[in-house]
Amino acid sequence: QVQLVESGGGLVQAGGSLRLSCAASGRTFSNYPMGWFRQAPGKEREFVARINWSAGSTYYADSVKGRFTISRDNAKNTVYLQMNSLKPEDTAVYYCAADLPPYSSGYATQRVYEYWGQGTQVTVSS
Repeated sequence: QVQLVESGGGLVQAGGSLRLSCAASGRTFSNYPMGWFRQAPGKEREFVARINWSAGSTYYADSVKGRFTISRDNAKNTVYLQMNSLKPEDTAVYYCAADLPPYSSGYATQRVYEYWGQGTQVTVSS
């Protein structure tokens, strides 16, 4: 099995930045596609970003495009989410997830990700 542990969340003012980290263990991190999702109180969990086998293949929700950057360091078994120009509406619990083989289409849907972290809270004050 794969265990994912997020870190780096916290409280920031609007316009500030945070970098989230997701450390993987249990199985070889390899080149699994990885995603970030978030869930605000009273709302459904939504897709934020994804990075494929190639670091150049990334995908973002329209709401974060241009502000967030997903990256990975396979040698450290870690995926990152750099969040800039944060807005109060970015407040949520952020989860990282791993997409293991066999792969299927639908990178923005929860069902394609087999393993999930426990989440880290991000709060953006106005």
